[in-house]
Amino acid sequence: VVCERSDVFASACAIARAFPIFSRRSASSRRTEKKEVTVEFITVGQDNGPLDPTILQCLANAADGVRLAARIVDTPCNEMNTDHFLEEIKAVGTELGISPVIIRGEELKQKGFGGSVSGQEGLGYELCLSTNMPGMKRDCGGAAAILGAFKATVKQGFKDNLHAVFCLAENAVGPAATRPDDIHTLYSGKTVEINNTDAEGRLVLSDGVVYASKDLSADIILDMATLTGAQGISTGKYHCAVMTNSEQWEMACVSAGRSSGDLAHPLVYCPELHFSEFTSAVADMKNSVADRENATSSCAGLFIGSHLGFDWPGVWVHVDIASPVHAGERATGFGVALLMALFGQASDDPMLNQVSPLGAARMNAASGDPMVRDSKRRRLV
Repeated sequence: VVCERSDVFASACAIARAFPIFSRRSASSRRTEKKEVTVEFITVGQDNGPLDPTILQCLANAADGVRLAARIVDTPCNEMNTDHFLEEIKAVGTELGISPVIIRGEELKQKGFGGSVSGQEGLGYELCLSTNMPGMKRDCGGAAAILGAFKATVKQGFKDNLHAVFCLAENAVGPAATRPDDIHTLYSGKTVEINNTDAEGRLVLSDGVVYASKDLSADIILDMATLTGAQGISTGKYHCAVMTNSEQWEMACVSAGRSSGDLAHPLVYCPELHFSEFTSAVADMKNSVADRENATSSCAGLFIGSHLGFDWPGVWVHVDIASPVHAGERATGFGVALLMALFGQASDDPMLNQVSPLGAARMNAASGDPMVRDSKRRRLV
């Protein structure tokens, strides 16, 4: 690969996407045997010296995170249900020397995770058409990206407090499945009337962000999910959709997308005009919009943010990766590189510091208002 040093990180992640791991082809149908691929970088331009071993290690960890996320998304649900995903989380925890906290079953009910309980017991009475069902295995793309990014970022020496929260639910029909008109009380204490059982991801994510705030004392919260089919209409197949209560972080997400190759573009953030789409006569809100022609991807993000509260003093970032999580029939591992770049300034790694848009000097050049990094601030990826 011949490129400038500033493009090395994005190029390495692009190469990782080109060599997916998952396959269930039988030996007789495989076109080629497995091969080892060696990648050589030749840097050009002003800073064209050889890459340090520490940078090569960063690229290797980033590639591993991208391919981990892509493998999970490519794996069918009979091999990657919530129990299987939990095993993937445990395996990463073991590698990093971390024991995950697991809340499931009756404990979810006891603690008041109403959105997560509804997902756990099943959703889907408003069934998708048969033509829309294939590919639903990709609905774990956000969680897969978080796991891949968390693994790679911790390996690269993340210095601040970092938590990864996985909101996992099996979206299936069952005797206890949520029905239209049901009302659930979420972890925020707000009540939600169900008018669309297929809009289940926002329920579990709402519990997740409130847990991050209340239980983990996070003051920077980022949620990532394959949340809406409308995301592809809003920002296309190659750009994820970003919405945040901070203009500075909106610019940072766009910049991190460019430096990582995981492109990002802002959604409209206007709760005073859009949140009324969720008005309910009998609960605090409904879980889906009244008008599907009114910024549906933005509204879906607002639903999640509303449980933190629109006056919440911290930074909240919502990232919808529904379309770029795959290219054709293969997963892309989208999101891993974006998160590593976005939070790279909190790492000791020189490569991640270079691609991060949140360093004080780069933010000062971009906006005239430098971001002063507080090492005591907690971050949630």
